[in-house]
Amino acid sequence: MKHAYNYILLSALLICNSAHLFAEKRVSYLDQIGIRNEEVVKEGKEIRVSLQFDLGQLKIKTQHTIALTPVLVSRDGSRERVFPPVVIDGRTRNMVYLRARQFESVDLPPYHDESAREIIRRRNGQEQTCDYQATAPYERWMLNGRIELREEIHGCVNCAQGDSDQLLLGSVLPEFFPDYRLDTIAPKPEPVKVREETRTARLQFRRDSYKILPDFKNNRAELDTVANSILLVQNNPDVEITRIFITGYASPEGTVTHNLKLSENRARAFADHICRENGIDPGMLDVAWKGEDWKGLRLALDQFPELPKRDEVYRIIDEYPDDRDLCEKKLRELTPPAIYQQLLDEVYPLLRRNEYRIVYNVRNFDLTEARRMVNERPDLLSLTEMYKVAGSYEKDSEEYEQVMRTAARYFPDSPAVVNDRALDAIAVGDYARAVALLEESAVTPGEPTLLNTLGVAYAGIGKPYKAEASFLQAAEAGSEVARHNLAQIQQVIDQL
Repeated sequence: MKHAYNYILLSALLICNSAHLFAEKRVSYLDQIGIRNEEVVKEGKEIRVSLQFDLGQLKIKTQHTIALTPVLVSRDGSRERVFPPVVIDGRTRNMVYLRARQFESVDLPPYHDESAREIIRRRNGQEQTCDYQATAPYERWMLNGRIELREEIHGCVNCAQGDSDQLLLGSVLPEFFPDYRLDTIAPKPEPVKVREETRTARLQFRRDSYKILPDFKNNRAELDTVANSILLVQNNPDVEITRIFITGYASPEGTVTHNLKLSENRARAFADHICRENGIDPGMLDVAWKGEDWKGLRLALDQFPELPKRDEVYRIIDEYPDDRDLCEKKLRELTPPAIYQQLLDEVYPLLRRNEYRIVYNVRNFDLTEARRMVNERPDLLSLTEMYKVAGSYEKDSEEYEQVMRTAARYFPDSPAVVNDRALDAIAVGDYARAVALLEESAVTPGEPTLLNTLGVAYAGIGKPYKAEASFLQAAEAGSEVARHNLAQIQQVIDQL
């Protein structure tokens, strides 16, 4: 009995030592397995890995199991996605697996559960192939990753006897880098440069009178200002007055009919005065009158926050838009009477005025003249002339920037100016500034080129869906550049 026990113990030790020695000898079958048709593609929100294993040259030991596991590894190696393995059994190992499936008390060999994509019994010496395909949810870190094939080999007592890995595909799912295109807008030509200046003359008249009295109250200073403003235009050799528009306004005391006639008479008197004093041809004048200026009254009230019951005054003005005589009557009835008296003394005088608008043509300037005028009288330059001046300087120079700022100040609604300012911001990587310029411009929604530039700016600040909307709107309006950019941003969005 003692000899039998020693024999059993010795046999067990030999078996363990043999298994240990065998385990120390690591094996690999990768060089016997052919791999073809490797492919990794993105399909919607999933990626699909497909390849074919060719086992025709594989000679597997009868008690071995090979587990081949495709793994997608991130570019920096920090993340990975493991796909289901393909399991290849030798003849004896496969029989063990089939027996284990019949008896729950027998442990399944490694990788022989539902985690395996396929379990194959290798028949050495015969042609065998396995078409592999697996999917996984797409994540952005997968871009520019690599596919590795990891091999594990297990022997007769389920012990690991080998592990290896092999690079199958490098730089899978290459990241898409968009090529956005920008366009320019030519300045709108201005064959005849028409400019205008609008000013206000607040002359004082005696009650119900329209006769201009130069020495009455502050009329002398006011008339001198009018004369000088017209003379400045008359004496400028670069301009020619073509028209002067005069509009008379009255305050609300009295009837609407009376005040309409009063504003007409005072406007005509003002027109006669400037014809005499400034030598203006009466045929160049266009005289109009508006009567009581209720809109101006509402605006003037903003300057008198301490006026008692000011909200009540606002309410009365808004309540009787179709009967202004009744409206004025309600204002006179306000209590205390000091409210109406303050309106008469301080607010109403602001409404009694003549507005005059001087319209004139400006001659064209050559480059030398325009360079001087951009500093002295930029308002007399056309946008085309400003662009010629800007183009005469280096684009990144302070002179160039100054001219472009001037152009933006005098032509704020020019699509060419808005677009070029945004392009300058994009050129230095300031996409946020470009977005602000374009979003604040009233002309952007109606200009395909501006919408396209806005789309590029949105893409630059990391707002691809806003960029897509801008490109789409511009493309629908006929912009071919935007149509190209729309396709670009949609590929970017597809990889998010």
